[in-house]
Amino acid sequence: MAEARKIAVFELEEWEKERLKKALKGCEALLFSSPLEERLLPQIADSTAFSVFIRSEVSRETIAALPKLRLIATRSTGFDHIDLEACRERQILVANVPYYGETTVAEHAFGLILALSRKIHKAYLRTLQGNFSLEGLRGFDLQGRTLGVVGAGHIGLHAIRIAKGFGMKVLAFDVRQDRLIAEVLGFEYASLDDLLRQSDIISLHAPLNTGTYHLINRGNLKLAKRGALLVNTARGGLVDTDALIWALDEGILSGAGLDVIEGEELVEEEKQLLRAPQAEEKLRMLLRQHVLLRREDVVITPHMAFDSLEAMERILDTTVGNIRSFLDGTPQNIVNLPPEPKAGKPAA
Repeated sequence: MAEARKIAVFELEEWEKERLKKALKGCEALLFSSPLEERLLPQIADSTAFSVFIRSEVSRETIAALPKLRLIATRSTGFDHIDLEACRERQILVANVPYYGETTVAEHAFGLILALSRKIHKAYLRTLQGNFSLEGLRGFDLQGRTLGVVGAGHIGLHAIRIAKGFGMKVLAFDVRQDRLIAEVLGFEYASLDDLLRQSDIISLHAPLNTGTYHLINRGNLKLAKRGALLVNTARGGLVDTDALIWALDEGILSGAGLDVIEGEELVEEEKQLLRAPQAEEKLRMLLRQHVLLRREDVVITPHMAFDSLEAMERILDTTVGNIRSFLDGTPQNIVNLPPEPKAGKPAA
């Protein structure tokens, strides 16, 4: 790394700041506890790179305010919070952390499954009140039940391994299918409709993009096995919230475990809600989340499936590697590389 560069890093805990001071030695590191916000843009205007986590929205306007920016290193696997088209136009690379929480997120999904299947959340609240009655707390065994995994990537495959340990049958829906892995792990691929029809528990592990937005909706929830559970530790936008509430009210779903919810950023920023664009629609979304929070058949955790000590250390180490490799001229884990030229045609 020939010269010092200015690197801004957001959404940091104190222990992360201490590690980054050492890991980014030779760089001018600007370290912030808060998400990337408009008020901070003047401080990082001449930054070569910055790193954000899941609560920073990197818009076209943000990118336009940073003329020297060449790398965005997100400390997450998903990158739907970054305007990739604006980055492409400016030839800004976007790096992610492709592998860090496969076991972490899958284990949390099963934490939600067990809370619902054995009604642990209800029992906990009841015993806090000194009530040790078992009435209404009878659950069901996972052994012999069918788990439907929507998205059989790295996290989904770990969820499948855990399910097989419980003695469950597993169906998986994914646009990419690996028959060898299916044979080794002992699961079957199915269409999304068939998965919904047959699964006692549906666990979402798909990325959020234009093709998966509201992947679970009123149209296909009608097909779900009556009394099934829905668990989402992926992205809130995969599920149409209105359809979810309808399915719970109709008894199509008997419960939902949600580490992510559609519009979850609004729950954290209620004070700014009425000043935001499209405030009326955002207010409606926020109220729907509050309806979910009050339901006894729903368990909500605050987007924490990724948050284990080991996973956070892996995230930070990979992000440092992404930044340093970029500065050394050998970028890694880039998610917006230009397409390769077609065979027979010279590159432009």
